[in-house]
Amino acid sequence: MAVTLHTAALGTRLDRLPLSPFHRRLVVALAGMILFEWVETYAFAFVAPALREQWDMPLSTVAVVAGVGQLGAFAGGVLAGYLADRVGRRRTMLACVILYCVATVGCVLVQNPWQLIAARTATHLGAQGMAVVAIVVLTEFVPATARGRLQTYKVAIGSLGIPIAAWAGYFLVPQWTWGWRLVFGLGLFGVVFAVLIHRWVPESPRWLASRGRIAEADAIVRRVEVQCGVEFPVDGPPAPAMTASGPTETPDRPRISELWTGAHRRNFLVVTTMWVTGLLAYSAYNTWTPTLLAETGLDLDDTLLLSAALATAAPLGALAAVPLIDRWDRRRTQLVLGALSATALLLFSLVRAPALVLVLGCLVSLLFQMAVPFLQVYSAEIFPTRIRALGSGTANALSRIFNFAAPMLVAAVYAGTGYTAVFVLLAALSATGGLVAVRFGPRTTGVSLEATSTCHPASTRKEPHTP
Repeated sequence: MAVTLHTAALGTRLDRLPLSPFHRRLVVALAGMILFEWVETYAFAFVAPALREQWDMPLSTVAVVAGVGQLGAFAGGVLAGYLADRVGRRRTMLACVILYCVATVGCVLVQNPWQLIAARTATHLGAQGMAVVAIVVLTEFVPATARGRLQTYKVAIGSLGIPIAAWAGYFLVPQWTWGWRLVFGLGLFGVVFAVLIHRWVPESPRWLASRGRIAEADAIVRRVEVQCGVEFPVDGPPAPAMTASGPTETPDRPRISELWTGAHRRNFLVVTTMWVTGLLAYSAYNTWTPTLLAETGLDLDDTLLLSAALATAAPLGALAAVPLIDRWDRRRTQLVLGALSATALLLFSLVRAPALVLVLGCLVSLLFQMAVPFLQVYSAEIFPTRIRALGSGTANALSRIFNFAAPMLVAAVYAGTGYTAVFVLLAALSATGGLVAVRFGPRTTGVSLEATSTCHPASTRKEPHTP
């Protein structure tokens, strides 16, 4: 009980801080984790044609490389989520960055498909682990009234990884036989963000408090308060007595079984559904659209150029979410974005003129990316601190497993009912997440983390109290 009271008091102090250079540095450092996740996710699509030619790789091997990468991402999401709740956010994130950079070196040096499979599995594990913990860390530091906005800035910076991977593939891969190694080598810049994490990102005080380490949490909050220009911290209960053997309370270890039993099951199912349907639609759209357009007879001179142009809309979509994410109920805004995405996808399925394809294609990419920060912050807000990383990370990771079905599902729908039916399916998936959130999820906009993790949908229909 004492730990809960002290955690709430520390959370109140963090929520009342004005935004400062500390928060901006936090956003920049953590955005690097998202940026390299996107680079890693998209890079292979642009180097696969060159690898097929150089190594005489059949399509089945290409599919294995892509599929095993999703397995690595699944393992990274679950493992990093567990470790972040068990041993700490900062330590886990640094370990994931190191793994990612080492595995990137392996991707640059590989000599055959089987070495590439091993290296790509490790890079996906590290990249997904970085991204999962980065979402949680920013959520736990930022004041409730600006939580969504700063997450959106982080996503906007991080989503630059999509056009970076796309344009690097467009300019580098065709120029040299080893151009694909340069694209993989982009991941080595992750070392820069590892340094920034080490210098700028302290351990989460909320996590420390949830583990009974109140004195350490209080010291970090006081340092942040000084950096924010708060001379006299908000009064709160004194830190509990510390003994030579450690804190007076030792909470239970996080257990993955907590996610599908008891009080957290409903929230876990909500965010898992949102992640699975959202990523399935987004991934299928980005992966299959150029191929399906070619199948319909549309003459696009360079599919790499088309993909790069569509990818450029991603950061703009995240920026477009900034004025919305903290203004209205996140669940309802997510529902509206899903409805708009579904409408744009249906229109996209009806056009064939290249100009309209580019315009509607960029609109779909923009709307999909607008929804990303809503999903990221919401999935971290609705779990309590002690299982926040595990809950949001596992929900995210499960979407990677379900994403295995995307290629087969799209191929089956296209073969059975045609081109338009594929986009009807993607439109339905796009609208599902918001519907589920509005019907079953708690309201989180402007609400303290300590309150959102204990709320039920029925109790969150009223306007929340703003700290």
